[in-house]
Amino acid sequence: MKKRGTQENFSGVPEVNGGNLQMAIFKLKPSCKDYLWGGTRLRTEFGIEYDRDPLAESWELSCHPDGPSYIVNGEYAGKTLQQYIDENGKEILGTDCQSFEQFPVLIKFIDAKKDLSIQVHPDNAYALKNEGQYGKTEMWYVMDAAEGASLFYGFAKEVSEEEFEERIRNHTLTDVLNKVIIHKGDVLFIDPGTIHAIGAGSLIAEIQQNSNVTYRVYDYGRKGPDGKERELHVDKALQVTKREPAATDRDFGPHVASCEYFTVDKVILDGLRRKKLTGEADGTSFVSVLVMSGAGKITASGQTMEVKKGDSIFITAGSGEYELEGDMEALITTV
Repeated sequence: MKKRGTQENFSGVPEVNGGNLQMAIFKLKPSCKDYLWGGTRLRTEFGIEYDRDPLAESWELSCHPDGPSYIVNGEYAGKTLQQYIDENGKEILGTDCQSFEQFPVLIKFIDAKKDLSIQVHPDNAYALKNEGQYGKTEMWYVMDAAEGASLFYGFAKEVSEEEFEERIRNHTLTDVLNKVIIHKGDVLFIDPGTIHAIGAGSLIAEIQQNSNVTYRVYDYGRKGPDGKERELHVDKALQVTKREPAATDRDFGPHVASCEYFTVDKVILDGLRRKKLTGEADGTSFVSVLVMSGAGKITASGQTMEVKKGDSIFITAGSGEYELEGDMEALITTV
């Protein structure tokens, strides 16, 4: 677990195709999820519109069919981001995205009013063979945490497969998990196979592979809206879980996190001494701007757009220089 500061500016290589990529900046509307552990903060504090309770997750940058994001502005307003990509070609995503068969990332806000289930994600090989989609590497950025809020991150000690299965059956699994007290600004990187669970009182920004494969191991005996206990996936979890402590000494400097699927940087602008940031959406990757607090404006490709807490902005690859201005904290994601 690491804490990160500000990344002042980002640069890249020249645009591809002589600068002929489609240039655009879009504000996105998320798909929302009403999972039973969710709360109300994404609606009341982040302004996310949703007519059901609770509001557990908003999928802010997504081309996944289980929850696509929609374009709000311009001639493509009302269409999904995937529809825009289909109509304009994968070149708008950048050269570093061309090796991915699908859009590579999925970005969410998560409001955990209650504990999430104990769960694990498979790697690509297992997920493609058994689920028909990719596995999941992900990272969490803690936007806020109640006093004493915690999460589970890997095992506290190495356990055998037999002990793992027995503890699932007799409801003592949490006794051997690594419990971490979290604070605002903490970052955790979760490899496939790492058992984990977000705890109550956590407000999280999650950047992950474009996948929705989760194996639920333990759910505290809770029942869903149908009155039945939610399904567990114990057999599959036994096959994919790393039964050992998770790595905690990674250094992604100068980034918040970086892997083959995404690179994440944090921006802090105070509206005074540090009120502007200039970056570049070059030909290698699109740029995602996720506003976690505050407000300001973003300018790219001759467009200027007001942004505020809860906004998700997508800038196509090859759009050139962009500028953030205001008093805000944001996560910048590229591939």
